[in-house]
Amino acid sequence: MTRLAILSDIHGNLPALEAVMNDMAQSEFDHVIVAGDVVNWGPFSAQVMEVVTRAGWAVIRGNNEYYLLDYNTPRQPLRYKHYTLLPWLYNELCGRWHNVIAAWPDEISLQFPDAPAVRVFHGAPGNPWQSLHPLMTDLELTALLDGVSENTVIAAHSHLPMSRRAGRWHVVNPGSVGVPLMGEFSATYVVLEGDAQGWRPTFRQVAVDQTAVLHEFERQRFIEEYGVIARLVIKEFETARLQVHPFNVWKQMHHPDAPMTWEIFDAFQKVDPWPYIPPEYHINRG
Repeated sequence: MTRLAILSDIHGNLPALEAVMNDMAQSEFDHVIVAGDVVNWGPFSAQVMEVVTRAGWAVIRGNNEYYLLDYNTPRQPLRYKHYTLLPWLYNELCGRWHNVIAAWPDEISLQFPDAPAVRVFHGAPGNPWQSLHPLMTDLELTALLDGVSENTVIAAHSHLPMSRRAGRWHVVNPGSVGVPLMGEFSATYVVLEGDAQGWRPTFRQVAVDQTAVLHEFERQRFIEEYGVIARLVIKEFETARLQVHPFNVWKQMHHPDAPMTWEIFDAFQKVDPWPYIPPEYHINRG
């Protein structure tokens, strides 16, 4: 039997990664796989890169790695001009770690001898920005997976743990190590055990104290440097809920031409955010 630990969406959260590694140390694994979004959002991207590369884990790129790789290049999409945090990410990683990430694959196929092959991608095949999430229909899932030969797939990106069968595919999302979005302050990963009968996932939740993350943001003067979006990022760590996405949706709907000011931020704090949060993130709504 092959035993794997599947991690994803660490997002520069070193304390959360360390908590998961402490939990993993209680068991033995044949390999550790990281399904993208190692960096960005949390304030310890360089330190997380050091841990992940030193451990020798198999790692693929997620969409947050592409924010780094495409920034300040001819590949940079026009929308990046509105992403106020990209200089922060670039300045932290543009030396040694930029070149490491540049050589990571987008997808991998795991070919262990005693179990079926597994395809690992960050979002959907060929698209790290596309989520396979729990509210999708079987038809929607199978349409996105068409062409994937492996029957078991690892798909991350949404931060929502999932073990779901659709058509001939078994879709497993390990959840998020670094940025929980279900209202619970815990890091989530999955233990995947495989043999000739297939792969069996067991989800692990590990309590995480975000105090060190918040202190590091303060030390970096994150809000002072990067403004409203930085405050919303910090609020995601404080609440374990989406904040940036609903703010952007609300602003586009009601104040599309308004500048990004603290007055706009204060106005958003007075509205009910739930209508602007995708339904799949209404889990554990309190």
